[in-house]
Amino acid sequence: MTTIDVVNAEDLSLSEVLALYSAVGWSAYTEDPHNLARALAGSSTLVAAHDRKTLVGLVRVISDGASICYLQDILVLPSHHRRGIGRALAERALEQYRHVRQKVLITDDEPQQKAFYEALGYTQTEEFQGGSVRAFVRFD
Repeated sequence: MTTIDVVNAEDLSLSEVLALYSAVGWSAYTEDPHNLARALAGSSTLVAAHDRKTLVGLVRVISDGASICYLQDILVLPSHHRRGIGRALAERALEQYRHVRQKVLITDDEPQQKAFYEALGYTQTEEFQGGSVRAFVRFD
């Protein structure tokens, strides 16, 4: 049975979090565990999925709680894909931000991710029909 709960950073085992990030190939995070721990602690909201006692999914939200909400680092163990865990994580994480107008995320260019985020109600900026929108990113 999978449970989905809002958690605090200190509720998470860093070794389990690192294993999860490793399992999905996000080495930019696993190469600097101290920075990942700081990112978790600085998140506005963390939601974890556990299958019994094993961490199988995680989502982070960064938000000012008023005007913008950034959905960050939504990941699920590959062995647990296609079970609705990603959707449940995102929905639970965004519950407290319903009143926030701008909900943003940045992801890589994989077709499955596009379909997943569209199913959650997100639109790629170049396909947005609600007016002119432009996104800029900078990675240092």
